[in-house]
Amino acid sequence: MGIPEERIQRLFGLAREAVVDDELDRSREYVRLARRIAERNRCGVPREFERKTCERCDVYLRPGRTGRVRLQPGHVVVRCLECGETARYPHD
Repeated sequence: MGIPEERIQRLFGLAREAVVDDELDRSREYVRLARRIAERNRCGVPREFERKTCERCDVYLRPGRTGRVRLQPGHVVVRCLECGETARYPHD
């Protein structure tokens, strides 16, 4: 793991902590910075973090506080409570 990947991991950890402390603006900044580092270094954002953040408003999704998670037959539906964005992921 290189330096950019370590920074991305750390920034997503900080974003998670900021959501727990109800500091959504700070969480958004951490997510934006992590995505920018990933773009600049061409390493991409790990899938686990890609699915835990909203694509539109860059907030870290925490079930019950900033996002809703519903299980449907064949997929998982995640809805952002900040902007209303809906994402569906396949599930067996």
